[in-house]
Amino acid sequence: MTMTNAGISASPVTPAITATGLSKSYGGKTVLDGIDLTIPPGTVFALLGPNGAGKTTTVQILSTLIPADAGQARLAGHDLAREADAVRAAIGVTGQFAAVDNLLTAHENLMLMADLHHLPRREGRRRADELLRRFDLTEAAKKPVTTYSGGMRRKLDLAMTLVGDPRIIFLDEPTTGLDPRSRRTMWEIIRSLVADDGVTILLTTQYLEEADQLADRIAVLDGGKLIAEGTAEELKRIVPGGHISLKFADPAALDLAASHFPATSRNDEELTLQIPSDGSVPTLRAVLDVLDNAGITPETLSQHTPDLDDVFLTLTGSDKQEISR
Repeated sequence: MTMTNAGISASPVTPAITATGLSKSYGGKTVLDGIDLTIPPGTVFALLGPNGAGKTTTVQILSTLIPADAGQARLAGHDLAREADAVRAAIGVTGQFAAVDNLLTAHENLMLMADLHHLPRREGRRRADELLRRFDLTEAAKKPVTTYSGGMRRKLDLAMTLVGDPRIIFLDEPTTGLDPRSRRTMWEIIRSLVADDGVTILLTTQYLEEADQLADRIAVLDGGKLIAEGTAEELKRIVPGGHISLKFADPAALDLAASHFPATSRNDEELTLQIPSDGSVPTLRAVLDVLDNAGITPETLSQHTPDLDDVFLTLTGSDKQEISR
């Protein structure tokens, strides 16, 4: 038994979401092929994948919108199939397109959602005012949503999701169509939901930078199958291609450097040398030590490590490779 410093046994943390063998087919076409997920509470979990990979289907199943053909899942401690009402009470869903009423104001949209959650009128007003302040929508609260920018509409959509105080939030491509500034504003809001409120977020996105910025763990879906899972750094390490690039002033310096690094790729026209690297500081230090001891001074040095773009293209492209989870 694991003991804490105080001598009390540490209780295992119950996952916010667990799924085993989730499958879904339409007309003989398999859309989701037996995926397994375990998502700890108070974290951001991102599902990456090309169009048709099964991301939205996963969200629809876990949010009780459609049934799975096979498999089991538990959310916030409730069985997805047997306790669907309890699951719905614990979750919030924000889809790809803002689900707000354009004819109403922001305040009216939030009050409508409060009514749907059966909140007392006074509590509904308090909650609406609190969310308007949090999402910086107070000044526009009495204006029709038709006058809002895309970023304001998405903030209102997420605010409406929070009226019921969900512990698990599904964000299905929440920043689609937003400009870079509005996207980053949404990122800050998402971070605060996890850090300040302790909610769990399952995020689907095609923006690889978004997953890299927000997610504690990332799963890559392709063809309805989960083909890789890990932190962003873990996923980057499974893709080859990291290297240190050195550029020299003349061919003689390039030749001298190449003689000390046999496992390299060189470009005689550009006077560059690429040395394989895992991106770690010890590897970089070792290369610098060799150069220093040999009296070689490159004009420039840069380090390239695979990013999530490389991971995505390697795992889901035509040349994808089998990678164990």
